[in-house]
Amino acid sequence: MERLAVLARQAGSGPSGEAPGVTMVPCKANRSLPFFDSHVMETYIDDQRELKAKIYQVFRANSDLLPSVEEGLTKEEHRALVRRQLRALLAAGFNPLEYFARDLKAYFYFAECLAMVDASLMVKSGVQYSLWGGSVLNLGTERHRRAYFDDIAAFRLPGCFAMTELKHGSNVAALQTEAVLDVLTDEWVIHTPDEGAIKWWIGNAAEDGRMATVFARLKVPDPSGSMPNALDPDVQAAASSSKSSGKGAGKQGGPSVGKPKGGPAAEAKAGLVDHGVHAFLVPLRDAQGALMPGVEIHDCGYKVGLNGVDNGAIRFTHVRVPRAHLLDRFGTVDKSGRYSSPLPSQARRFAATLGELTGGRVGLCAGSVGVLKGALTIAVRYCAQRQQFGPPDSPEVAVLDYQSTQMKLIPTMASCYGLHFAKSFLVDRYCAMKRAKGDARLTEEVHALSAGLKAYTTAYTQVALGTCREACGGHGYAAVNRLGALRSDHDIFLTFEGDNTVLLQQVTALLLKEYRTQFSGAPISSTLHFIGQLAASSLPNNPLVTHETDPRHLRDPSFLTKALEYRTARMLFTLSLRLRKHTPRLGAFQAWNKCLAHVLDLANAYMESVIYKCMLRASEGCMDADCRASLRVLSEVFALNAVSSDMMFRNDEYIAPAKAKAIQRLLVALCSELRGVAVPLVNAWAIPDHILRAPIGILAGAGVADMYKEYLLAIGFDV
Repeated sequence: MERLAVLARQAGSGPSGEAPGVTMVPCKANRSLPFFDSHVMETYIDDQRELKAKIYQVFRANSDLLPSVEEGLTKEEHRALVRRQLRALLAAGFNPLEYFARDLKAYFYFAECLAMVDASLMVKSGVQYSLWGGSVLNLGTERHRRAYFDDIAAFRLPGCFAMTELKHGSNVAALQTEAVLDVLTDEWVIHTPDEGAIKWWIGNAAEDGRMATVFARLKVPDPSGSMPNALDPDVQAAASSSKSSGKGAGKQGGPSVGKPKGGPAAEAKAGLVDHGVHAFLVPLRDAQGALMPGVEIHDCGYKVGLNGVDNGAIRFTHVRVPRAHLLDRFGTVDKSGRYSSPLPSQARRFAATLGELTGGRVGLCAGSVGVLKGALTIAVRYCAQRQQFGPPDSPEVAVLDYQSTQMKLIPTMASCYGLHFAKSFLVDRYCAMKRAKGDARLTEEVHALSAGLKAYTTAYTQVALGTCREACGGHGYAAVNRLGALRSDHDIFLTFEGDNTVLLQQVTALLLKEYRTQFSGAPISSTLHFIGQLAASSLPNNPLVTHETDPRHLRDPSFLTKALEYRTARMLFTLSLRLRKHTPRLGAFQAWNKCLAHVLDLANAYMESVIYKCMLRASEGCMDADCRASLRVLSEVFALNAVSSDMMFRNDEYIAPAKAKAIQRLLVALCSELRGVAVPLVNAWAIPDHILRAPIGILAGAGVADMYKEYLLAIGFDV
């Protein structure tokens, strides 16, 4: 009932959203879309809203966990706050690791909800449960799960995901940290060979982490040799000395430290076989928080954002851990040093290892969409209430009634809805992949989809955050209105869990592979069926279609779908020709680099085609006619904006100049139509005021007076 009362205050008695007692200038749209109840829209687009209500209730009951200004906290204060936030959720009965293990859809939704509480909390939770916990569950075996699951879930064993190094981030295969098997002691010796191999930006490391999944090069004695390393008296003496003097054997068989007298020379003399990068469990601190012998950790210090996450740098100096600490799902080593794997090649094992970490990208898509929803809610509500200028002797006009503001925010809102539906599609495909267990084609498809959508979503959101700040004018620059913190915290989303430039190249690589597959007669992935039109992609375009300007044609899903698919297919076709031309002369690497801008544009074009199809399915599946009408127009705005902003359609004579102008006119008209339902569209995301925490974006009261009153109170005025 309370929510219905709030909705009534927001909606007023008419479609403009006018509140009683507040003068609002009606929207001057070409025509109005039917007004709808935002709760009905929420019910359709969010089938997990009850979980969201429970999560947010924890923070309603603990308002001290929600500071009004994040920027005013020191990094130590912010980290302490994030720990309290996480422990409050655990105390309330939430179990993120259980979600990750048994209900992935709930896990990713949990991440999206946390993004607007505090992005640092979302990332801290992701490090603990998706990266640290997920690496144990997905890369280890049942014995690892039994040993660590409960302690990781309860945050009794805070952990790290130690992959990135000072000199290597995206190029995981080139990591330099070593894990050498000492067959005499049945231990791995984890070592940082030089400064470039120091683990860097490791979440949870600076303060909380007690154990880490360390990615290192697995090296064992060469079985073809006489294993002089094991027989060398110097090495034997050093090994026995390190065992007898080792400290801190902990609950998990903690490490000892001892540098062999022979050092690197002894290892070189022995001859080692490098089996590539594998994951190892390495204790970092004891139960009292003291560093383990041979472990050196330094705080990475203040960052541009996310200062509630304790990132650290780790150096290992001949740290010894039991042989059983290898996470050995894809490769194991027996006591004699013999390596075995169910996968036939190092490349396959490496791909399988990284493939199990795809869930992190899915989580970032969810978190990024959550941040975008929050920023747009603030901006649209503010611009719908903020009034500036107007005709002579008339009331001032709401900022959102200006065409310039509509063209900033309405396409952004359309994209946000598109990214929401695409994220849901990705989550469903990812869950299907996990259930299928071994479907190589589905795994490859999900890998490309997650890479592309993570890159597209985070890049789009980062630009959109700036758009929202600008639309809110000077008040958007106030820290209390959160747009600055959201932008700073989200910035790194473009880089971690895979740099966007690298991820987009992976998408294009799959498209090229499917392009070749088409000609071999093999089946292609369901999401790539349109590649079949490549054979016709060089044919002249139909002049009647090229010049058609009727709005019914321009809004036709068939035209929009074909246009976006044509662009992807055409770009793929021309890229393949360019690579074929340059490779013989330049070599594969330089040819790819020469075409790199084309490679990235192709991946983004493909993602826009996928997003539009997700929007189209969502609008067609909506049973409420009024909600369906708005969803349909949102999908049209998204697709038309993609077509209008890409010169390729005109350069390729797919769209004549007159048609391009007609598309632009139609975009302006559709944005004007959507202005009338812009507030209920953002209200359907149902982010409560105590989570949004932006005075200029509040829902309660739904009037100008309330917005300014909350803002004045936040600054310190007595009103």
